[in-house]
Amino acid sequence: MTPDEVAREVRRIEITTRHLVRDIVAGEYSSAFRGRGVEFAEVREYQPGDDIRTIDWNVTARLGSAYVKRYLEERELSVLFVVDMSASGGFGSRVRTKGELGTEVAAVLALAAARNNDRIGAVFFTDRVEYRLHAAKGRRHVLRLISDLLAFEPKRSGTDLGLALAELEPSLRRRAIIFVVSDFMATGYETVLGRLSRRHDVVGLQLVDPRERQLPAAGIVTLWDPETEAWRRIDTGDARVRAYFARQAGEFDRGLERTLRERGVDLLRLETGESYAEPLLTFFRRRERMQWR
Repeated sequence: MTPDEVAREVRRIEITTRHLVRDIVAGEYSSAFRGRGVEFAEVREYQPGDDIRTIDWNVTARLGSAYVKRYLEERELSVLFVVDMSASGGFGSRVRTKGELGTEVAAVLALAAARNNDRIGAVFFTDRVEYRLHAAKGRRHVLRLISDLLAFEPKRSGTDLGLALAELEPSLRRRAIIFVVSDFMATGYETVLGRLSRRHDVVGLQLVDPRERQLPAAGIVTLWDPETEAWRRIDTGDARVRAYFARQAGEFDRGLERTLRERGVDLLRLETGESYAEPLLTFFRRRERMQWR
């Protein structure tokens, strides 16, 4: 993209996602991460209009009238995006590529974080960390992040998520929200991901394309792996081949769900051919309900 094209695309994303950003901030964002982003301050007597979910039932029972918990925002809460820039992100058979989907979703979440006055930073990685944007506040900083996501041209094609997380880990001195934006077609990241999730709120945003899960019956086709540059010919007209491919994809998804769940990491799967608005809102609403249990 030329600088002018990047600027136009940044503006397009900001305008087209405005309502979604507003909805996330208005109803779900801050409360979805309440357990990570605020600290308990005191209790006070219930007043009409207070959210009943903030009632402290122990104090209420002890004193005989309703009391609610009050919270203070933690200073300089950081939201970090760990973004996979490997060559597999260039694949897309529908509306957008996986990389384009990741950029738009990261943009929505970053704009929501900015409206919540959080600090936003990012790490772009392939099989090494290629770029790092230090955390800062403000709309201008978020627009820079979106511009960087759009204009970035990786030098490498492979994937090493574990290396990226390991390099990020020592710099996180305060609890942070970490969004890992990737197709998760990687290995060797599980241990460091588990360590990070014990100290931080980690969310995996898995980017998928339907053609990675279901082959069309198109006869003999030649497939190319952009990360390894390996070629392979397969007969998609064979129902057994298509069934095997679908079965492998299903096993991968279930394995990823299990891996992240065992390490206390939330997973949100987003598809290139579908709208990401409703899945995002559903995710935040579910997180909000969990925080209030």
